[in-house]
Amino acid sequence: MYGNMTIRQMDPSRSRSRGFTLVELLLVLVILALIGGLVLPGIIGKAEGAKAKAAASQVNRLSMAVESFYLDTGTTPENLDQLVEEPGSVGGWNGPYVKASSLKDPWGRDYEYRYPGDHGDFDIISLGADGQPGGEGKNADVNSWE
Repeated sequence: MYGNMTIRQMDPSRSRSRGFTLVELLLVLVILALIGGLVLPGIIGKAEGAKAKAAASQVNRLSMAVESFYLDTGTTPENLDQLVEEPGSVGGWNGPYVKASSLKDPWGRDYEYRYPGDHGDFDIISLGADGQPGGEGKNADVNSWE
């Protein structure tokens, strides 16, 4: 009955190419832009909060490493580099106590180390996101005495 007819010849609606219209594509782009505008600010804010928590954890870890250095050598390190590389003038060094990468805060700056410290035997400080003393929120200092 149909003989040599192809499916396209039997159903003319199938011969039209299928695809998205310009309106459909624009609608999808608008929806994606709205979702991005609502979600991205929240994600960025959480990333800065995570950096502050990471800095607090690293300061705690560095403090424990300084204390381990003291227990092994009987002296407090003069700088944080002595936690990674053995100082020539100290006996009993049993390090490295930390990796060299942990001497930088999550914002890529060196931790400040003071020996003797103003708040204890030693002080370790990260100046937060802004790199300036003081601040609030993501710019707040992270230190070893609080």
